[in-house]
Amino acid sequence: MFIEEVMELVELKPLRDALVGLPGVNGLSTEQRKRLTIAVELVANPSIIFMDEPTSGLDARAAAIVMRTVRNTVDTGRTVVCTIHQPSIDIFEAFDELFLMKRGGEEIYAGPLGHHSSELIKYYEGIHGVSKIKDGYNPATWMLEVTTIGQEQMLGVDFGDVYKKSELYQRNKALIKELRQPAPGSSDLFFPTQYSQTWITQCVACLWKQNLSYWRNPPYNAVRFLFTTVIALLFGTIFWDLGGKMSQSQDLFNAMGSMYAAVLFIGVMNCTSVQPVVAVERTVFYRERAAGMYSAFPYAFGQVVIELPYTLVQATVYGVIVYSMIGFEWTAPKFFWYLFFMYFTLLYFTFYGMMAVGLTPNYHIASIVSSAFYAIWNLFSGFIIPRPKVPIWWRWYCWVCPVAWTLYGLVVFQFGDVVTPMDDGTLVKDFIEAYFDFKHSWLGYVATVVVAFAVLFAFLFGFAIMKLNFQKR
Repeated sequence: MFIEEVMELVELKPLRDALVGLPGVNGLSTEQRKRLTIAVELVANPSIIFMDEPTSGLDARAAAIVMRTVRNTVDTGRTVVCTIHQPSIDIFEAFDELFLMKRGGEEIYAGPLGHHSSELIKYYEGIHGVSKIKDGYNPATWMLEVTTIGQEQMLGVDFGDVYKKSELYQRNKALIKELRQPAPGSSDLFFPTQYSQTWITQCVACLWKQNLSYWRNPPYNAVRFLFTTVIALLFGTIFWDLGGKMSQSQDLFNAMGSMYAAVLFIGVMNCTSVQPVVAVERTVFYRERAAGMYSAFPYAFGQVVIELPYTLVQATVYGVIVYSMIGFEWTAPKFFWYLFFMYFTLLYFTFYGMMAVGLTPNYHIASIVSSAFYAIWNLFSGFIIPRPKVPIWWRWYCWVCPVAWTLYGLVVFQFGDVVTPMDDGTLVKDFIEAYFDFKHSWLGYVATVVVAFAVLFAFLFGFAIMKLNFQKR
């Protein structure tokens, strides 16, 4: 109910299902963004709000809309302290009080504006030598013109001294003295925790926010699913019915090639497509963490967990299409092992892309860093050069290459237990073990390592979000 009240207050109801988008690219306009920023702060129900030039960069109509929002906020009993740059008459007279300083930060007026700025005009016209304001002239412009250093020198006065000798100044000092004394029976403010909500509530809130953000972002998720479906159909037709052919070593290489190509094509696509999304979300996170809304871990938790169902759908769509078209052995354990390895492989590629963004200032640098590892992972995957044929001084990297472990799992669960003889009399399982050094007995360990890579990259993303800050100001 309170959120609905705030949206009504700042006139955001027509935009309730809109994406914020990127400034100057898509989404909300500058004026709508400013109103949204005000609304975000109002949700915390503050008694006082500070705004730094809320009308800067806006045309007259947009500035009027924003200031109407500010005025609506004030009318609810909240205090708004606001700096303003070259206000129009209507905007200037929307304020109740004015705090005016001259160059150097010395106050020269602090008090009510009055109806049609009457109090301000009365104060300055009461100073000997100050020119009268013309009818219809903007009081804000007149005020700045009559208080310049040149005017002080011409009139032989110091507006700071004039203010300090005025009755207005004495009233303000008396008010400050009165208000600085705490009321009888009052106690100091005390907050038992840094954040207003518990850790679990923060995690649930961040996850729900990411859920809405992903659901309203078809350019990311819909395109990802469309690309996956197209690639699945493409690979299914290219490698049609090759999964059941095992009479020659080339047949096994063809089947392994379908696995290798899928891992790199879709994995790299996941990695590159998630990076700009996470980069934008991280910018929002910086602002909301600075406002004390939530800590870093709940944000990272939400960003990681929201990928799980989307990646599961993606892996299932790909697995069902490809597994049936290529003609792999239709048994429940082997089919679900295939889904398992594809799911966690797409997950660790996605989390790797998120981790790269977390460790770098922006997604442009993240994409460059990621591209270097794509090539290295491709080289040490075990398909181009089997691990036993890799020189001994580089063989260690095959054990830390996540793609190599994925191919290990995909090949060994599908062919590592097949005792069908090939044309040369060698059993399929024996050829797999001799040529690739893939042992079926290691299947459980391989599955654990693939899961561990996904957990590791997700953890490093969370760690980077908590410890690194790439804000420019």
